[in-house]
Amino acid sequence: MAVRIPAAPAELQQDWDVPEQIGLWTDVWHRFRRNRLAVAGAVVVSLLVLDALIISLLVQIGIVQDPLKQNVVIALSGPTPQHFLGTDILGRDTLSRILFGTRISLSIGIIVQTIILLIGGTIGLTAGYLGGRVDNLLMRFTDIWYAFPDLIFVLVLVSVFGSNIWSIFAAIGLVNWVGLARLVRGQVLSIKEKEFVESARAVGSSHFKIVLRHLVPNSLGPVIVTLTFGIPQAIFLEAALSYLGVGIQPPTASWGAMVLDGYQTIFGHPDQVFFPAAAIALTMLSFTFIGDGLRDALDPRMRR
Repeated sequence: MAVRIPAAPAELQQDWDVPEQIGLWTDVWHRFRRNRLAVAGAVVVSLLVLDALIISLLVQIGIVQDPLKQNVVIALSGPTPQHFLGTDILGRDTLSRILFGTRISLSIGIIVQTIILLIGGTIGLTAGYLGGRVDNLLMRFTDIWYAFPDLIFVLVLVSVFGSNIWSIFAAIGLVNWVGLARLVRGQVLSIKEKEFVESARAVGSSHFKIVLRHLVPNSLGPVIVTLTFGIPQAIFLEAALSYLGVGIQPPTASWGAMVLDGYQTIFGHPDQVFFPAAAIALTMLSFTFIGDGLRDALDPRMRR
């Protein structure tokens, strides 16, 4: 006697069909936006990016004060209607300097990660795909590079090439590519043994086509997460360099330099340290939340 299995309710059938109806990145977006902290971090970062893009215009039309304008008569004044966060030791508006510092910090984070991606991604991809002696040579070079202390190496490079923004970009990027290279190599070693890569080889696909169409797209998930987590690290390292006096040079507004200036009056005016330090913490926390959200959203085990 045949047993008839009742059909599932329509709403369940529709839910089961969702993974077949939507693409990978659409599914990633749906899962990312369910993470409230990640969405909050994305909103904060979006506001920071908007600030970095339009801050010069806001100064020109008079909404935000000139961050370089000095007035020692009102130095170290507390919050006032004219200066919402007060002024620094030279009478410059603290709020405008924090807003301008956003541009430096975001530039550091994004450009440094681009340098890391170019160097670490290329070395890891080459080592993982070619294997053999090339892999061994590149990984031994990576191990040697990893032996250098990060902060000391950055200080040496900045001292040699000067404390300008481009040398800081290059120094931080040259120090921090090692982790990404190892990650990409591991991903490529795993993916190149998959059936779809073997099939591509069997039909005569070129090495360039295999790398571009199969290895790179399937390695993007962990790489994106790693780069996202690397942005707050780069921002903090630039702030540390500015605090040590070898980072962004005055009078350019930098959060690390503002903390250094405020440290001279920290007991009498703790707000001079608190506000730029809070900006650093908020930015780092926002990118960390985004990284957590992307890690969960790109995890294939969490896909329905």
